[in-house]
Formats: sequence, C-alpha cells, structure tokens
Amino acid sequence: MSHDKLGRVRRSQVVMTHGPGAIIDFRSSSGAPVSVVAAGLDQWDELAKPAGLMNPQRVHEPRLEAKLGVNGFRLPPATEEPPPGIEADPARPLLPAVRFPEWLTCPACNLIQPLRRWKEQPGDPAPYCRRCSDEQGGRVHVVPVRFVMACSRGHLDEFPWTRWIEHAPTCAQSRPLKLEGVGAGLKGLVLSCTGCGARRSMDGAFSPHTLRDLEIRCDGRRPWLPGRPEWGCREQPVVVQRGASNTYFPAMESALSIPPWLDDLETAIGEYWAHVTSAATPQDRDEVVRLVIKPVWEGPETLEQLQQLVRERIERLAAGAKDNLRFEEYRYLTSEADLLDETSELSLRVEPLPAGLVGFFQHATQVTRLREVRALYGFSRVHPPSGGFGSGRVADISAAKKRWLPAVEVRGEGIFLTLDKARLASWEVRPTVVARAAALDQKHRADLKARMGDDAEPEYPITPRFILIHTLAHALMGELSLECGYSTSSLRERLYVEADSPGMCGVLIYTAAPDADGTLGGLVRQGRGERLEPLLRAAVGTSRWCASDPLCMSGVSSLSDGLNGAACHACAMAPETSCETFNRFLDRALLIGLPGDAVLPADQRTGFFDSFAGTEA
Repeated sequence: MSHDKLGRVRRSQVVMTHGPGAIIDFRSSSGAPVSVVAAGLDQWDELAKPAGLMNPQRVHEPRLEAKLGVNGFRLPPATEEPPPGIEADPARPLLPAVRFPEWLTCPACNLIQPLRRWKEQPGDPAPYCRRCSDEQGGRVHVVPVRFVMACSRGHLDEFPWTRWIEHAPTCAQSRPLKLEGVGAGLKGLVLSCTGCGARRSMDGAFSPHTLRDLEIRCDGRRPWLPGRPEWGCREQPVVVQRGASNTYFPAMESALSIPPWLDDLETAIGEYWAHVTSAATPQDRDEVVRLVIKPVWEGPETLEQLQQLVRERIERLAAGAKDNLRFEEYRYLTSEADLLDETSELSLRVEPLPAGLVGFFQHATQVTRLREVRALYGFSRVHPPSGGFGSGRVADISAAKKRWLPAVEVRGEGIFLTLDKARLASWEVRPTVVARAAALDQKHRADLKARMGDDAEPEYPITPRFILIHTLAHALMGELSLECGYSTSSLRERLYVEADSPGMCGVLIYTAAPDADGTLGGLVRQGRGERLEPLLRAAVGTSRWCASDPLCMSGVSSLSDGLNGAACHACAMAPETSCETFNRFLDRALLIGLPGDAVLPADQRTGFFDSFAGTEA
C-alpha cells in the first residue's frame, strides 16, 4: 500500500486496542472501508524520525523501565493538524500500517478475490470493482472480508478461501469466487467457484477442528513486521472475525509515578539502617529498633508501630525478586497523612473513614492527582496473555529487539480504598469462599495448560481476596459512572492484592485519561466521607440483583467463559479497557452472598458484605 493517510487514532488506543499487530478499520476520503494492521516499531523509526529515543516524543518512568528492561518509552507519533488552506508537512510523523486482509468482496456482484485483481486509483487506498462501477455509473468500492485466520502465538493470515470449497478436478481455480448470502447465519452464507460451480456454506468455519480437518497449518505470517514469516509455528490456527475482540489482546505494564524509590524510613533512620539489616533474627531486629532506633526516632509512631514498619520494609526487600511495582505504590497510597506536595506526581488527601464503613474498610484516600505510564510490550490473539512480562507467551511488536517501547502518560484522579484486614482474614478462610475461589483457580490453571502446555503457570493465583476486590472494583466503577457522569470506559481499576505478608488488599478507581475528562474533580469529590458511604452502599446494594438472575447467580450465564462465577454483562462486567483481567475472575456471590445465606451462621456465609447494613435486598 502506498503511504496514503487513512485517519486518526488516539494515542491511548495505540498502546491498547490499536497497537502494533492490531487490525484497524478506517474510512477513506471517499467513504469506503479500508482495513489495515498497525505496523511494528521498526516502521515507526522509518516514518517518525529521529529514530529510537532520540525522538523528542518520549517519556520516562524509572521503575517501569527497570522492570521491562528498556531505557525509555516513546509516545505514539502525533502532529497538529494545519489550519484550513495550509498544506500539511509531508515529513510529519505518521503511524504506519499495512493493508490486511488482502481479500476483498464486491457488495454489488458478490465476487471475492485478492487485491491484485481489483482496480485501484492512485491516491485512493480503497480499490473498486470496475465492472460494477461501469454498470452503475459510479465507483463501487470493494470491502474487506469478514474472516481471517489467527493462532495463539499472534500470527495472522488470510482465510483459506480457495481451499474452503472442493473444486472439480478439471477446475483451474483461476476464476473468481463468489460469497453470497442466501439465508440467515453462517449456514446461509455460501461460497462458490464461478469456474466449476463448486459450493459450500460457511457453516462450521469457527469450529476449532475445521481447519485441522482441512490440513491447514499456521505459516507464521506476521504482516505487521518486515522480513520473513516466523517459520515452524506448531499452533493450530483458528478462524476469527476481523473485528472481533479476540483478534488482539494487548500485553501491557503500567506504573504510577511516586516519589523517589528511596524509602522515607531508610532516610530517617540514616546510618542506623545498617544495624537493622545486619540483625541475625527478627527478634534481634526488634531489639535493635527498641534500643538504637526508637531513642533517636522523631516520628509519631509508637515502638510497636515502628517495629512493624521495619518488618514490612525488610520483607519488601526480601521479596524484591517478585519485581512487584505495586507494593511501593500501595505503601504510598496507604499513608496515614496527607501528601499534597505540589511538585509530586501523586498527591493524596486521607479521608477519615465514616463510622458506617468501619469493620468493612480500613483506609480511604482521595487521590487528587496522579500520573500513570502505560507501556505496551506485546500482544496475543485468540486468548488473553498469561504469565505476565517475561513469560515469552506474547507476540513481538518489533522484528529486532529495541531499547524502548511504546507508551502513553496519562494524568487523572481517583479514590483508593483498602478492606479491613481482620474481617478479610477471617472471611477468606470460610469453606464456601475457599471452594468458589478454588474452582475458578483450577479452571484458570487447566485453561493455561491446555493452551500453553503442562509447564504453564499463572501470573498470580486466583484467591478469594483477588475475586472480592476485583468484583468490588467493577461494582464501584458502575456506580461511579452514574454518580459522576463519567462514561464507564473512562474509569479504570488498579488492583493491589497479595495475600503473602505484608500483604495488600486495596483498589484504586481512577480516571487517568489523555483528555480533560480525568481531571475535572468529580471522582475525587465522591471520596469525601459524606459521599463515600452512600456510594459504597449503593454499589454493593446494586450487586444484589441482576437482570439475568437466577441464572447469573447460579453461574449459568458465565459458562461461555468459565472463568467467572456469578457475573455477566448485565451486572458485573465492565468495558475491557477498564478491566485489568479482560473481565475474568468476577463473582458477585463473594461480594454479597448466595441465596439462603441468611439462615446460616455468620461465619459460614459466602458474602464479605453479607451484613453491610442498608444494602440488603
């Protein structure tokens, strides 16, 4: 395809749904549909110079760079549109793309054939059917086909149109094919050869065994990258719709900008920190704190609080191999005092917890300002990525490894909440709770092994704590979209969950977005005490019913995915851009309980918020 301008893509989309390797639909200047696949980072350097991190459109986030093993991040190319009447600079940076699929069909005569057999007009990226255009006296543009092939390693190829039908032995297969709709559904969509007359409906095209029966294997094609295909792929390709969500799952890492990594505790203790780290046992460490640190400590903490701070700091250092960016953020977000420094990228106002929330929640914070950097390091198709960064289970976004990745920086505001640790600890060991979480965890592990092999391990276990906080986050986003006027897709969740000591049990709901929508103050206002309690009660109360009940509560509505409990699109699910786990691992039952729980003793009920006053159905 020549370098024709197709349209605009928001920067945030380039590291999410429209990143390298994603299929994107545009409209040409004539209004005709054009389908392309976003090109990889190698082409970025060609069309958006200077190359690499010499490009001025870049950002930095040290903690995220260290985890991803890069020296920095590049923003997707962006330029300002020239005023009317002024011609755009031909050297302006552009985001490259390659036409895909190359098979197109005429909406008038129903012929379907590769691009080379259609007529093209220089300067117009949309080809057209010459015969139909002559007959109708106007240009009849052909449209991209609906079906393509993909495999779980990210490869992408054309649907095997010619092999789909069984041609007559004497057919030279040089004549065009025809794709006609003669009835409803795939069964009514018939592919035929205009040469020999062979016909076959598209019924069964999406069956996982169809391509295997035709002995069609993956050729390792990567149209978004230059060079040869990735030969030797052993994955069985499947048929997907061109615009379906399972054609592209971005693999991203993100980090909030927090004050320098050097911990305030170490700074305050200064030279005495070496005595703490050299202690042989935890008991010796507590004694060092009592005898050496506490006498010179100027903070308001008691001896027990100071010893606990030191324990958590040592545990975090020992757990450094986990490479968990979120623990540092969690420590900062759970500050007991306001952090309103105007020079900081993360500004907090601690909100006194309303009396009605005590016993269920432990900490509430208004995040008045935040900066998040989101980086794209790969993607997957057919199934969401699993295993996290470094697992090797994602497709490449560049042919040659680079010392930078595409990213966006976004600013916004939010509300941060933590659950009551004592109640959480007693709730997450209840037999019914453990059983429901274990069922999802086993399904998740079995799904991973079926797709990735017996050695595949999940990035994190699916625990009762994780499911509870995740479902609460979705309930909060739904209620906040009603209270604040934000669209649900402009809200995002950031989960802080870890059962191992020192543990995390929090959630940040925020509006980090590249536009002004995320900084209007509406979300932070909902974090005030007088608004927070009614908000949380409404969110939990709304979760007590679903339009699909009783099927949803019994899990029937989730059978198509299998990685949810009582959750469906009518209740708990959110836009995929808002959810960190692609709408998986949700269960309203762990939030509000099961029907019939009211007759059980309190310690046998399923819902964490089963006695949250004012939310009963």
